[in-house]
This record gives sequence, structure tokens and C-alpha cells, in this order.
Amino acid sequence: MGRADDIRKSVSASYAEAVRRAMARRKERLAAGASTPEKAASRTTKAARSGGSCCCGAPASAGSLAEMAGYSRETLAALPPDAVTSSFGCGNPVALAAIREGDTVLDLGSGAGIDLLLAAKMAGPTGRVIGVDMTPAMIERARANAAAAGLTNVEVRQGIIENLPVEAESVDLVISNCVINLSPEKDRVFNELFRVLKRGGRISISDIVSEPLPDWAQKMAVLYSACISGAIPESQYLAGLRDVGMTEVTVADRLVYTADQLAGLLDSVDGGGCCCGGDIGREDAAKAAAALAGRVASIRVTGAKPQ
Repeated sequence: MGRADDIRKSVSASYAEAVRRAMARRKERLAAGASTPEKAASRTTKAARSGGSCCCGAPASAGSLAEMAGYSRETLAALPPDAVTSSFGCGNPVALAAIREGDTVLDLGSGAGIDLLLAAKMAGPTGRVIGVDMTPAMIERARANAAAAGLTNVEVRQGIIENLPVEAESVDLVISNCVINLSPEKDRVFNELFRVLKRGGRISISDIVSEPLPDWAQKMAVLYSACISGAIPESQYLAGLRDVGMTEVTVADRLVYTADQLAGLLDSVDGGGCCCGGDIGREDAAKAAAALAGRVASIRVTGAKPQ
């Protein structure tokens, strides 16, 4: 097995463990008093607002996880609780993506399905939303969440984003949420998303970028699963998209993480370990965050395939 496959295997195992922990925490909250689905949803939304559910968009001290990522309180409350508690994104790629009724939307690394569900509602019954993920536990949760939401225009396929199980020129919009940074072969991902887009198709991608990191940070496997040490500089990311033929490549939003935000990204508030899988511990998380502050950012990138 090559290095790229080893990295994918490690990342997949980390996210399978992360979703297991998220489900365990949700069961604990239900046992503590959320006796109905409505109460469970309310508790989940409150937890997200207070930072009780960690993700790659860690909550700032003055804001909440969901609000910083761009999801409204009303949006979260309308989703199956599991789609929220098992979400590990760094932004909201669906926001301002201009999804039209009837669009075919592809979500790279669709996870438990929070963006799949939002896109499916916007695309409507004549639209179609396809998710691709390599982790069986995530695929299972996404399918269950789509069923819980009563959506029949969602399909989740197992595969890797470097070799998408999707036909060429069949997609109107590609979205992705904090996933491409995890790929050990980003150039292949950029080629694949260009291949599957129809002429005139668009992208709306939330992801993590970083300035070159110290050697010690690049060697920490837990920082890779935490969406940090696999990230590349913003200029290289944009150049990769342009090199495959994308046009109008623009950074629509940017958030440069502070030390406090990075510490939250690396260590969940309830002791569950690193938000994106793995377990670094609070003391090491704080040290890493202090060293990397100002060097890591969440961005939302848009672009188009020429007509």
C-alpha cells in the first residue's frame, strides 16, 4: 500500500471514530432528558451554538460554531439531530451557492450529510444530490439522515474523491466542506471535480488552507486528521484549480484562525478528543494552537467551468 492509501486509511479510521463519539454523546444527552425528537433537536442546536459539538470550524470565543460556519439556528433546528452532531465542516458551502431547482449537486466527502440535506431541499424534487465518501460509517449516517429528513433526491456513493464514481460532465455544482485538505493527492481531486462538471458548472468549496507549517506539525498524524497538516497554502490551492481549467476562481470568504479558535478545533470541549478524529489532549492542543495561530485559515472558494 502506498503512502497516499495509508493516509486515506488513517483519515477514514479517524472519522469513523469521530462519528462513533458523536453518536455516543448524543445518546448520553438523550438519556439525560431529551425524551422526544423535538427536544433532542433543540438540545443539539443549543450544543452547537455553545460550542458543545466540535468541528473543523471551531467556535470563536465571542461566537458559536454554527453561526461562525454560516448555518443559521433555524437551519440546524430543521435538520435531523444526527446530521448536526456528526458534522465536521469548516464552513457552509451551500450558503450563497445559488443552487437552482433541478440542479444536480455533488458533495465531495459528504460525511453525515448536513450539506447533502440542505442542497437537496434547494434543488427540489426535480433536482438530484450525490454524495461521495470513503468511510462506511459516514455513508450509513448520511443515508439514515436523508431518510429521516424524508428526502428522496439524495444518493450516497462510496468512493474516493481522487477517483469519483460519477460520470463526466454530469454535475451542475460541486460542493465540499473541509475535505480536500485531507487528500494526499489534491491535483487529482481538482482534475476530477473539473471532469464531472458540466460546461458552465460551478464550485462552492469550504476548506482549510495554511502557510507552510513546521516539520513537527507536518509529522503529527492527529494534525492531519484535524484538517491542518495536510492543508496547502491558499495561493497553491487556487493555482491548482486554475491549472485544471477552472475560471473565475475567487475566495468568497476567509477566516484566519486565532490561537483560541485553533485550540477549540483541536480539542473538543467535552473531552471527546480532536474534533475531526484523533485525540491530541488539551495541553498539546494549546501548545500547537499557540505555535500555529495566524497560519491556518478557513476559506470558501467559488469558480466555474468554462462554457
